[in-house]
Amino acid sequence: MARFRNKSALPGFGLATGIMMTVLSIVVILPIVALLARGGEIGAGQLWSDINSPRVWAALALSFRVAFLAAVFNLVFGLMLAWVLTRYDFPGRRLIDAAVDLPFALPTAVAGIALTALYAPNGVLGSIALQMGVKVAYTPLGIWIALVFVGLPFVVRTVQPVIAELDREVEEASATLGAGRIRTFWRVILPTLSPALLTGFALALARGVGEYGSVIFIAGNLPQVTEIAPLLIVIRLEEFNYDGAVAIAIAMLSISFTMLLAINLVQVLNRRKYGNA
Repeated sequence: MARFRNKSALPGFGLATGIMMTVLSIVVILPIVALLARGGEIGAGQLWSDINSPRVWAALALSFRVAFLAAVFNLVFGLMLAWVLTRYDFPGRRLIDAAVDLPFALPTAVAGIALTALYAPNGVLGSIALQMGVKVAYTPLGIWIALVFVGLPFVVRTVQPVIAELDREVEEASATLGAGRIRTFWRVILPTLSPALLTGFALALARGVGEYGSVIFIAGNLPQVTEIAPLLIVIRLEEFNYDGAVAIAIAMLSISFTMLLAINLVQVLNRRKYGNA
């Protein structure tokens, strides 16, 4: 073990590693192992039977599709918001910067109730949207708005420190060499920010896939229309159908692991291409 660790002036590698592995095992590894072990007891045939129904597939497709779209939106506008908060000074900047963390501090149920009150057909924003022929609450659009709300801080807070550390002299050198603003952003700034952007995207996606509290109020929870997979797991538990809940949970775990693995592979390729971490 000693030859694999980096040398450090601070002692305590063994103790720190032991504490880290213990906490990681209790919080992450053991619950996943217990879930997979229960799935092994149920059997692949029964798991597939519990998953292979139109209601389950509709819930899984809705959860991952809307979470992905919300994460893409947060990737673009989270970068824009982080750039403005970091590079410009204007009245109210500190207030907006503090408001970015509001989804972290606000209970998800409270966020769901607030969003429903705003976007319901009789709400302030929902009534305006309804006059334009768009229904927000109790539709997938409402779920998307809720996931954008809870996922935006992950992108902003991940990218913001990297933007603050960008050397402006590199941008100025690009401009003196004749590159326009778009070319400078695309060839100079974006490669440096891309690892942080991918990390923020992965965090927002993971949060959106598993989000429950802020979604159930605004979704309407109609089977095969606005019913998300986490809610269907709760429904199976309330029905004492533990095997069905485990099957859906394993399906979500498998799909999430595959998506996060793909994102990590993209990060590795990006680091090899541009030589930054």
